[in-house]
Amino acid sequence: MAMPGVYAYTATPLPVADDGAELAEILSRDIPWEVYMTARLIADKDLQLIRRYDKRSEELQASLLDESGPAYIEAFLTVLRNVTKEETVQYILALLLQMLRANPARAALFHQVGEAHAAAGGASELNPYVVLLRLLQRADWFTQEKSCKLLTRVIAARPHRGAPFVHVAGSSAAAAASGPAGSSGSAGDPAEPHITSFVEWLCGQLRRPSNPTKSVPTAISALAVLLRDKATRGLFTSAGGVGLLAPLLRSCTGPTSSQLAYEICLCVWQLSYHKPALQALAASGVSKGLVEVVKSAQKEKVVRVALLSLRNLLGEPDLGAASDMVEAGLPKVLATRGLQSWGDEDIPELLEALGEALKEQAVVLSSWEKYKKEVLSGSLDWSPMHSSEGFWRSHVDKFEDKDFQLLRVLLKLLESSRETRTLAVACNDVGRFVEYHPHGRYIVADLRGKELMMHLMKHPDADVQKRSLLAVQKIMLPRDKLDFMLAASSGA
Repeated sequence: MAMPGVYAYTATPLPVADDGAELAEILSRDIPWEVYMTARLIADKDLQLIRRYDKRSEELQASLLDESGPAYIEAFLTVLRNVTKEETVQYILALLLQMLRANPARAALFHQVGEAHAAAGGASELNPYVVLLRLLQRADWFTQEKSCKLLTRVIAARPHRGAPFVHVAGSSAAAAASGPAGSSGSAGDPAEPHITSFVEWLCGQLRRPSNPTKSVPTAISALAVLLRDKATRGLFTSAGGVGLLAPLLRSCTGPTSSQLAYEICLCVWQLSYHKPALQALAASGVSKGLVEVVKSAQKEKVVRVALLSLRNLLGEPDLGAASDMVEAGLPKVLATRGLQSWGDEDIPELLEALGEALKEQAVVLSSWEKYKKEVLSGSLDWSPMHSSEGFWRSHVDKFEDKDFQLLRVLLKLLESSRETRTLAVACNDVGRFVEYHPHGRYIVADLRGKELMMHLMKHPDADVQKRSLLAVQKIMLPRDKLDFMLAASSGA
């Protein structure tokens, strides 16, 4: 699947000016540079360069960088490598970000420093990747965030971008087949191990954020830039990052999340040109989140990139994404959105093309097939099947297939899912299994289901508490008392 030339519209550079006030506050500090030279943490030449640059006008700083840019970058990296004092590290990071805000092309200076040291047999510790990756392990969020932004800029400006990654399955072959953009050298990209570490750190931020409000937007912004590279898509897929995007997209509701939704959709769209990632996207149920974005997004750029992502998912009929889109109400959304006027002339064409593609791939699934697909996706929603008495009476025996595979998946979700809605629905479904299967309570107990749900009775979400309590009651009560309780409940 060839990637169309629409980056000018979608792949906006990582913003570095959005934190200008914060950077200005950090840069108002006075740093005692002489102390670091006395302590032999920096050399005299570094001190002279920093003094000449620090607190100067933007015009003078630009002139100094034009004259001896690599020397200044080397001095700043030396401080970041050798100095541990938080205030000083933050100051240098702010200085570097301010430099890139004034002229993003200066990111190339970092590579001139790294290559010069490598050619001279210098210490790898002054490699900009090594220095910035170490800073990601610091405790304070400012240092983590600014190092992340700098790393993203430095990686995006690397001289070997487009070269294949030799340690990613299939990346070399894919790059070789993709033409000039992916054939810049058989030796691969020397930045690969550093980019691998960075992508793993970004995935870690999506799983367990260091900062409750800023980690996810920061990581997604970085990925929206990094995933322009074919090889990086392979790294992200191998790191298990693809499955993290669907839950994040579903949580983006309201106008305040517009930029985050846009960048997640941009990540999805770029990944949809990498076959293994496309398969993982379809399995994760990301289509439902994309449909919701098309339905509710106000900004045209957000609607556009969501439609492009859906189009690519439909481009591989074997993935079965069409049924997810139909279940999520895409035909109605397309009809409603088609009545609007759009400034972007491509959007009406995309809406029409998606509608035609859906008709061609119309798939009618049985209720059990729909349920099975939903459970295996790892993300549950309150569709009618979960509360339908007829559904459970008709299909409860199918839970025995493949050694109770679906029941085991539900129990695994109780243990590992972080989505409160998925937890609540899974508790409901395990309880329904106990209710309708003649040996359900014993089977669930043997699989540790009771312990898992008793643990969820302490969950902070009230609905999860209620559903887990009800399921535990169904396991513990004898059949006659359970029938009495359910009859009383339905009568109420």
